[in-house]
Amino acid sequence: MRGVEITGERLRLREVDHGDIDALLAVYGDPAATEHLPFDPKTRDQVLGMIDEALAAASGPEPRLLYLLAAVETDSGKTVGVARIMVEAEHPHSAEIGLGLRPDHWGRGMGTDLVRLVLQLGFKQLGLHRIWGARAPANTAAQLAMLVAGMVEEGRIRHHVRAKGEWRDSIVHSALEDEWEGFRSRG
Repeated sequence: MRGVEITGERLRLREVDHGDIDALLAVYGDPAATEHLPFDPKTRDQVLGMIDEALAAASGPEPRLLYLLAAVETDSGKTVGVARIMVEAEHPHSAEIGLGLRPDHWGRGMGTDLVRLVLQLGFKQLGLHRIWGARAPANTAAQLAMLVAGMVEEGRIRHHVRAKGEWRDSIVHSALEDEWEGFRSRG
């Protein structure tokens, strides 16, 4: 799928472009925003590389496996976060997601809105059956956002990633298309 765009109540997702570098650096380069992520804060050049990779994926051959999307606040038009969807090559109806918001937008329910938009995009526009994401056990804000948005906590992967010089567990959450439809109709 090309030219991804989806709008929710407070956020809109669209393809990233080079104009998003400062906004993405405010997420990927911030020590607070990356505290629970499995990598150290990224440099401007590293973020630029991520944008270049996403632009190449958006214009490359089908099937498209990588989506890096800017999360734009609908009221202000400012890019306040990022969503990443990586479709599994061997199982193209399943995808892993990763999300990030600028720290100055935490605590306002935007994380839940972001998860909801990614699930809607994945199930309705990309035709996925299963969407999953992993979080650090200490990241209770991500836990709450995923649960409220309709994802289910599946379990713990022990010593899943090496982060900040030590092994860290991951907690996996997922949503299935049919369960998500039922969750949405109740919500």
